[in-house]
Amino acid sequence: MTTSAHAGRMLFVNMPVADLERSKAFFARLGFGYDPRFTGEGAACMPVGEQAFVMLLDHETFARFSKLPMGDPATHALALYCFSVASRDEVDMVVEAALAAGGTEADGPEDHGFMYSRSFFDLDGHGWQVMWMDPASMSDSPASAASATA
Repeated sequence: MTTSAHAGRMLFVNMPVADLERSKAFFARLGFGYDPRFTGEGAACMPVGEQAFVMLLDHETFARFSKLPMGDPATHALALYCFSVASRDEVDMVVEAALAAGGTEADGPEDHGFMYSRSFFDLDGHGWQVMWMDPASMSDSPASAASATA
């Protein structure tokens, strides 16, 4: 890889879920939809950005892709999933929708002035963070943006 960014690169995060239909309904209540080209029995493709997708996979489908045993998100952090929204109010709206749909709050709000976030656990125990960052505080440099959140 010669560059850190590729204009056509797509990101697919594969996530195991115990009950695919239940998880699809949960995330639909948060405002997400599904790409029918990659959604079917055992899998649902949930776009989270222009080139970023979360693949919700039932346990059997996930196991076909992974050579390692599946971890239990109720007892171990497998990854932390974070997505941005357009405003501080939308952070609260998405997290409140997650809680109303059966999710649980992971942490209280974090307010750093230029950035605001809240976290929740989905129905399978995966940790999600919803964040808003003031566009005026972001520079052109990805490195400086990363150091601002560290």
